[in-house]
Amino acid sequence: MSQENSPSGPWWRGLSRYQLFAFAIASSAWFFDCFDQQIFNLAREDAVKAITGSTDLAPYTMSAFLVGWGIGGMYFGALGDRLGRAKILTLCIFLYAAFTGLSAFSVSIWDFCLYRLLTGIGVGGVFGLAVALVSDVVEGDKRPKALGTFQALSTIGNISAGAVALGVAALITAGVIAPALNWKVLFLVGAIPALITGFIALKLREPQKWIDARAAGKAKGEKAGSYTELLGNKQTRKNALLGLVLCSAGIIGLWGLGNFQPKIVGAIISEQQKLLLGINGAPSDEQKKALSAAVANAKAWALMAQNLGGFFGMLLLAKMAQVWGRRPAFAVGFVAATAATMLVFKCLDTYQEIWWMIPLMGATQLSLFAGFAIYLPELFPSSQRATGVSFCYNIGRFVAATAPFTLAAWTTKMTSGLSTEAEKLVVFRDAGFWMSLVLLTGLLVLPFLPETKGKPLPE
Repeated sequence: MSQENSPSGPWWRGLSRYQLFAFAIASSAWFFDCFDQQIFNLAREDAVKAITGSTDLAPYTMSAFLVGWGIGGMYFGALGDRLGRAKILTLCIFLYAAFTGLSAFSVSIWDFCLYRLLTGIGVGGVFGLAVALVSDVVEGDKRPKALGTFQALSTIGNISAGAVALGVAALITAGVIAPALNWKVLFLVGAIPALITGFIALKLREPQKWIDARAAGKAKGEKAGSYTELLGNKQTRKNALLGLVLCSAGIIGLWGLGNFQPKIVGAIISEQQKLLLGINGAPSDEQKKALSAAVANAKAWALMAQNLGGFFGMLLLAKMAQVWGRRPAFAVGFVAATAATMLVFKCLDTYQEIWWMIPLMGATQLSLFAGFAIYLPELFPSSQRATGVSFCYNIGRFVAATAPFTLAAWTTKMTSGLSTEAEKLVVFRDAGFWMSLVLLTGLLVLPFLPETKGKPLPE
C-alpha cells in the first residue's frame, strides 16, 4: 500500500498553524480568482451591451481576458521561481482585484478589453504560484490531498459568483439597484474580497524548500524560473510539452466550450418564459424586463449547478488519482468530459434537463482541473516548479482565446441566410458538439507521461 492510500485521518491533521495559514491564503487567492472569472462570465454581455448597444463583441472580450491570463501565467510563474512564490502571488492578487474593480468604470469596448486583459494577467499568475506554494509547504502523502481540496474549493468561488448575481438581480427587482448598473455592481463586488485577501497575503513568507532550492541552484550556477532551463533539459522539456497538451485539452474544453452554456440555457429559459407570459410577437417593455430577469436568474442558477457538479467531480477525480494513479484517472476524466459536453450541446432542450446535464458537464470538465493541480507540480523540480506548472496550465489559454473567433466564424458562416435566433442556435449547437472532440486530445499524450503516484516531488 502506497503512502497516498494509507489511512491517516483528515489530511490537515498534524499541520502547523503556518502551514494551514499558507494553504488558506493560497486557496483564498484561487477562490477569489475563480470568483472573478465567473463574475466576468455573468456580467460580460450586459457590460458590452451597455457600452456598445449590442452583445456582438462580448465573445471577443473573453479572448482579451484569456490572452492576459496566458501572459500573466507565463511571466509571473517564472518570476515566482526566481523571486519567491509568496511575494509574486500577493502581487497577482492585487493586480486582478484592482482591474476587476476598474472594469466597472469602462466607457468603451477598448478600455473594457484593456481592463479585462490586465485582470487576466493577474488571474493567470495565481494558479501556478498557489500550487507551487502549497506543494512546497504541505509535504508527503498530504500534498495531493491538499491540492485536490485546493482545487475543489475553487468551485465554491464560482458558486459564490452565481449567488452574488442572484442577490444583485433581487435588488434590481426590488428597485434598489437600477437594471443598467447590474454589471457595474458585479465587478465592484468581485474586487472587494480579493483586495482584502491581498492585504492578508502580505503576511506570507517564502517556503523553506524554495529558499533551499534557490541557494542550491545558485551554487551550481543554475537559473531558477528560466524557460531556457525548463525547455533545455530533456526530461523537463518532455514533461512541459506533454503537460501542455494535457492541460490545453481541458482548458479549451472548459473555456472554449463549457463556459458558453449560458447561451443555450438563456435560449431555453427565454422560450419557456415567452410561453408562460403569452408572448407571441414583440414583447412590451414590461415583458422584456420580466424576460431579462428570468434569463439572468436561470443563468446564475445554472452556473451554480455547473460548479456544484464540479466540486464533487474534482473530489472524485482527486481520489481516483490517489487510488488508481494519475494517468488512469485522467483517461476516465477526458472520456467523461467529452461525452458530457457533447450531450449538452446536442441534447439540452428543456428546462428540466438543465438541472442534470449542466451539473454533469461541470462534474466531468472541472474534475480534470483537480488532476492538473495534483499532477503538474510532480513533473518539475523546485527551481522550475511554478514555471513548469504555469507553462502547462497557461499556454493553452492562447489557444482557448481563439475559440470565440472560431466558434463565431463557424456559426456566422453556417447561419448565413438564416433569419431566426432558433435556427442560428441549432448551428451553434452543432459547432460546439463537434468542437467537443478537442477534449480527447488529452488522451493522446497520457502514454508518454510518467506515472507519479506515490513518488516524492523531484528536487
